[in-house]
Amino acid sequence: MNIRAYEPADERGWVRCRVLSFLDTAYYDNVLREKEAYKNPAIELVAEIDGQIVGLIDLELDTPAEKVCSKAGQVGGMIWHIAVHPDFQRQAIGTKLLRAAESEAKARGVAYLQAWTRDDGWVRTWYEKHAFTKVDSYLHVYMDGKKEFDQAQFESNDKEILPMTAFAHYIGSEKEQMKEKFARVHECICFQKPL
Repeated sequence: MNIRAYEPADERGWVRCRVLSFLDTAYYDNVLREKEAYKNPAIELVAEIDGQIVGLIDLELDTPAEKVCSKAGQVGGMIWHIAVHPDFQRQAIGTKLLRAAESEAKARGVAYLQAWTRDDGWVRTWYEKHAFTKVDSYLHVYMDGKKEFDQAQFESNDKEILPMTAFAHYIGSEKEQMKEKFARVHECICFQKPL
């Protein structure tokens, strides 16, 4: 396995790896058709075996002009994507990618990392195993159908537009009530790790 910097020619393999790795997670419908480009400096690494992209990590870095992380006074790095192709999981590829990204981030003066993820137990355990701690959370709420729209008191100002599905962030304090009210609700958790 070779861990190296992402190159534009890797885009199709990067997208395939991310899509396949997210299928069995709470992010199963967060499908990207192309790799994101970052406004700030970024650490973008891939793991490659026999010419196939089998893992990836993207970390965008704070700059004096643009913060992507929430901790004031220190330079942080946000993990936007970390994924391992399902056929290559359980081989410590994610750990090796994280270590390589951390090493490069430290060399660039990054003091801490953050990552937002949903409530898959195995994902939470992975972050905790790698010395991340939970620092914040809110809910991702999916509304589907008239009943759920009525419960949310959500409607369009244009009577000719009929909402069928919606995705929302719930930042209030009544999280358990939201989980009871809607069929699909995920806790979105911010993990943080000092470097």
